[in-house]
Amino acid sequence: MFSQRMKLSAAASFCYRLGTGLKAGADLLKLLQSEAKQGPDRQRAAMLKLADGAKRGEPLSATMADDPFFPTVMATMTRVGEETGKLEQTLLTLGEHYQQQLTTRRWFISSITWPALQLVAGIGIISLLIYIMGILKPPGGGEMTDLLGFGLRGGSGVLWFWFYLSVFFGTLGLLVWAFFRNVAGIQNLIPLIYMVPGIGKAIQTITISRFCWTLALALGSGLDPIRSIKLALDSTDSDYYRSAAGDSEAAIRGGASLAEALQATDLFPDDFIQRIEIAEHSGTDAESIDYLTKEYDERAKRAIKVIAGTATVVIRVTVILVLVFLIFRIAATVFGFYSIADEPILPRR
Repeated sequence: MFSQRMKLSAAASFCYRLGTGLKAGADLLKLLQSEAKQGPDRQRAAMLKLADGAKRGEPLSATMADDPFFPTVMATMTRVGEETGKLEQTLLTLGEHYQQQLTTRRWFISSITWPALQLVAGIGIISLLIYIMGILKPPGGGEMTDLLGFGLRGGSGVLWFWFYLSVFFGTLGLLVWAFFRNVAGIQNLIPLIYMVPGIGKAIQTITISRFCWTLALALGSGLDPIRSIKLALDSTDSDYYRSAAGDSEAAIRGGASLAEALQATDLFPDDFIQRIEIAEHSGTDAESIDYLTKEYDERAKRAIKVIAGTATVVIRVTVILVLVFLIFRIAATVFGFYSIADEPILPRR
């Protein structure tokens, strides 16, 4: 579970170098031995394992499948390339795909960096105020008034504040981890997530884009529809989508077309199914689906912008609401003192 996986940047570079080398006619074993001399230790060990397997005459795909370091899609598509005699072209296409994913990820991170810094700055301001209330002492002795009303003062108060934040963000992170690992079948809630205005549609578009890209590559490499759909569903990294592979296989074995097999999964929107059906009627499945892939790539880029924009708004609104809340808490405390000061002093009885 804790084994290191191949990073996107490493996957993109490896596929491009190996594909370029094979296309130029270089010896596979020498290329792999060269790969084993660069990168972190885990990557070198994996490449050395590939080289040893190639020396014994084993297919690259078989060695990749036995090592969790390599992505599942890379191992499967490498097998497709080996079986169809298009290994170099498959690797180059994989490299381009991973590079595009890497570029998209970097753009998303850069988009939410500034709002995230604003959130950190807000947390820093609150922490500083809590600390100041602990070190300052009123002239009459005792403790400073708790302006925030949290009961937190000084260094210990700051630590408790950070502890509460850690629990909150840790819980969010745990939920995200559980979702991607499909703990307790939580991915069955995906249809509900797709119903969230704006962001739900964006997430679905990104998932379909990955599915469509893999499907086009698999069909274009000569893989049969059953394995192509199964591979494409697996490329979504979602057990919710993987679980529908049996439905599509049963439909195809029953004489269904590609579009009908995808419709049997109940995973895809009607417009996507219609486009696949048109591609089948044209008699050029791979070419038409490849064109559809480019269209969904553009949609996915716009979807990433929607998600990044939504995350930016959520973070900024959260910071503003928290600061406004604290301002009103402080103001209420201060004006409370003023109201007490305005009360008449009653003589002692």
